[in-house]
Amino acid sequence: MAAGLTATITLKPLNRHYKPLFSHLQKPNPTLIFSPLRCRTTPKTQRLKNFTLCVLMEDPKHDTQLEIEEEKKTPILVVSQKLEEKLARKKSERLTYLVAAVMSSLGITSLGVLSVYLRFSWQMEGSGEIPWSEMFGTFALSVGAAVGMEFWARWAHKALWHASLWHMHESHHRTREGAFELNDVFAIINAVPAIALLNFGFFHKGLVPGLCFGAGLGITVFGMAYMFVHDGLVHRRFPVGPIANVPYFRRVAAAHKLHHSDKFNGVPYGLFLGPKELEEVGGLEELEKEISRRTKSYNSS
Repeated sequence: MAAGLTATITLKPLNRHYKPLFSHLQKPNPTLIFSPLRCRTTPKTQRLKNFTLCVLMEDPKHDTQLEIEEEKKTPILVVSQKLEEKLARKKSERLTYLVAAVMSSLGITSLGVLSVYLRFSWQMEGSGEIPWSEMFGTFALSVGAAVGMEFWARWAHKALWHASLWHMHESHHRTREGAFELNDVFAIINAVPAIALLNFGFFHKGLVPGLCFGAGLGITVFGMAYMFVHDGLVHRRFPVGPIANVPYFRRVAAAHKLHHSDKFNGVPYGLFLGPKELEEVGGLEELEKEISRRTKSYNSS
């Protein structure tokens, strides 16, 4: 908005008299009223009319205030746009990982159930006898391999991932850009022996192949559970539904968050037995605080 500055200049009539040259030498002739000489000696008047001058000027204070307001609005708009872009990107990343997790879980589960059924039905062909020892060995080693993977992951996490393989695992301790990270390669590495054991146990008969088949199943089950609890519940790479309401899984998630905070020199390095590791180093109080904080954050989101 501009401020108007009006200047009015008014000039009064100005009478300027013009006298003939050498008028002091001429004698007036009063008898000749209409004589040309009288007319020439009559004063002439030049009248200047009034006029108004208007000047429009801008208010520098108001312009400065507008510039300041625009400068204040610009960063807010930029931050708002960046926040919207980040939220949209995160939503897309979570959807991508969720689709991958569901498809892999359903695919692996379906293949696992089908392979178990086909393996034992194939072993029973011809003889008609149920291989009880082989079946018991398969399921026993399935549970043993799933539990043993927790201790393997705990050791590998501390001795390898935070040591010689830190250049790969470091991506998991930084802000992730994209749906995946370099640390996800470890999941593929662990899948290789599981596939090999399942393949050998499926196409061979006997107790040893049955044990190998069970070990492959156990590693697969642990990998699926690790993905849902670690990637979904702890780091929220995709929604996990009712898993988040299980009290023990809440403790597991809070314990792993303390691992990322480095409050206890990286402890816990395990996942499902993480609360037990914190208890051994006197971290139960911090664990309860983290559980409370995560519960409030989860309920408000």
